[in-house]
Amino acid sequence: MPTVSDSCWALHDGAAGHRRQVLALAHALSPRVHEWALSTSAPWSWLAPHRLPGSGRAFGSEFLRSLGQPPALAIGCGRRAALATRLLGERGARTVQLLDPRMDPARWDVVVAPEHDGLRGANVITLCGSLNPVDDAWLQAGRAAFASLGELPSPRTVVLLGGPTKAVRFDRSAFEVMASRLEHWLAKSGGSLVVIGSRRTPPQLAQLARAYWADTPGLRWFDDSDGANPYAGALAWADRIVVSPDSVNMVSEACATPAPVYVAEPGRATGRVRLYLDELLRRGRIRALGKHAEAFDAQPLRETPRVADQVRQRLGG
Repeated sequence: MPTVSDSCWALHDGAAGHRRQVLALAHALSPRVHEWALSTSAPWSWLAPHRLPGSGRAFGSEFLRSLGQPPALAIGCGRRAALATRLLGERGARTVQLLDPRMDPARWDVVVAPEHDGLRGANVITLCGSLNPVDDAWLQAGRAAFASLGELPSPRTVVLLGGPTKAVRFDRSAFEVMASRLEHWLAKSGGSLVVIGSRRTPPQLAQLARAYWADTPGLRWFDDSDGANPYAGALAWADRIVVSPDSVNMVSEACATPAPVYVAEPGRATGRVRLYLDELLRRGRIRALGKHAEAFDAQPLRETPRVADQVRQRLGG
């Protein structure tokens, strides 16, 4: 019987967060990873991962042909990918589905879901936060690729700036609260500020951040017009990290570093994001951003290798 490391397909719908998670686990499990960015249309896009007549055609002719030669392991992230992993499982692949597929998890060999999703089952592996590639080697590569960040004045404060979501109202007023508290930090300890936006950062918040810290040493990055994305280097060189409360992925990756992590007004979050932040506060891995930068000991929270080990055990590879 082939093992999980023989060949692996990583399937996602193109969403950055889904792609990052599925590739992190795939590369932790196998040296041979083939990535599929899946696109589909109605009715499959509406009903995935439910099966319909002709579902094999949902992702185009190339994927349909490839079903005849399934990999040893198929890992999917997101509802559309869950349909693809179901199809591959029916043809003999071992299947791992990331995030709650919103149907019986027994349809896959393993389902990996965040604790805050509340999904439980005999074949369900839970984790705190989200899967990501951040480990010592990843951070070392980030330091090497962006060595100039290491020349910035210490303490180097990295700010990961997201944007509003259904679960978190992170708007201009929230930004201004965060910025005023950071001003206290900078006034007291000096140093530098590296601010990195995400795809969800509204242009008005990006403009506000540029203007607010125009005279502060450091770097601002919001899109490709600012040059190469220094995200990996910023996490690697950070003395401390501040994260807006809207992104489980950003907080998870910050917490995978050895730096202390501060979340701006975690009480703004609702729903599952709030449950996740509350758990990190309970564990002592994050603190709420206050006017004073109270240092604390921080141990990297790295769930990807633990989850990969559990997947291997369950699949016998």
